[in-house]
Formats: sequence, structure tokens, C-alpha cells
Amino acid sequence: MKTENPATIQDSRGSGRTENLRLTLEAPGYGGAVVLHCSGRLIFRDEANALTAILGEILPTARRMVVDLAGVESVDSAGLGELVLLHMWAEAAGYSLKFACPNKFVRQLLELTNLVSVFDVYSSVPEAVAATRHVELRLA
Repeated sequence: MKTENPATIQDSRGSGRTENLRLTLEAPGYGGAVVLHCSGRLIFRDEANALTAILGEILPTARRMVVDLAGVESVDSAGLGELVLLHMWAEAAGYSLKFACPNKFVRQLLELTNLVSVFDVYSSVPEAVAATRHVELRLA
């Protein structure tokens, strides 16, 4: 089951351009973990807040989530900050949060900031989902 929650805002510079982060939630079908597919730009303001709001609402119930970054075109410092906060919150609460499929640009950014060593980043969604199952087995 997929549901979409597009976060659309007007560019504050008045250019008339609309920035989007489209979030598509895929309820357990991938072995019990919820998958959140992201596409667009993970940037300052509503886009980063939309990601936090969805994860904050779903993860406490699901306990296992994979954030699919395949469609993310760009990330700024606010977007990285949100990812760090989400990771820290999930880890402290005992939830399993994995990231999957960052494109070349996003992967380079994660490597440059050394976040690739902090986050659990996988090359595919099924691989990330499998990793959430291993965490659940260790906790049981």
C-alpha cells in the first residue's frame, strides 16, 4: 500500500519556482519494514520538516523503517541536520532506521561529511529491509 504526502512550498526568493519533496510511504510489504520513498530536494524549511513529521508519526508504530533516497536530487545542510537528528532519535528510542539507494551526489555528500560511517546506508531497499530484520532478531 502506498500513500503520498507531497511537501510543496513556494521559493522564498520570489522566483515563482516551487520546490518539492515528494514522500511516498509503502506500508509493510518488504518483510515488515515500512519504506519511505523520497524524491526531490531535501532542503531548509518545509521539505526537511515534512520528512521529520512523517518519520515521527510512523516510526514509533512501525519500529522499522527504510528511507529510500534514490529520488533525492539534492540535500543542503538543513537536510543533513534533519537526517542526523532522525538517526539519533531513532537510535535512542530503539527503532531501526536505515537509508537506501543514495544517488552519486548524495552518497558523496554523506562521505564528505563522514555521515556514511554514522548512518546505516545500503545500496538497495531490499538490502536495507533485510538489515532491519537482523536488528530485530538481535533484540529478541
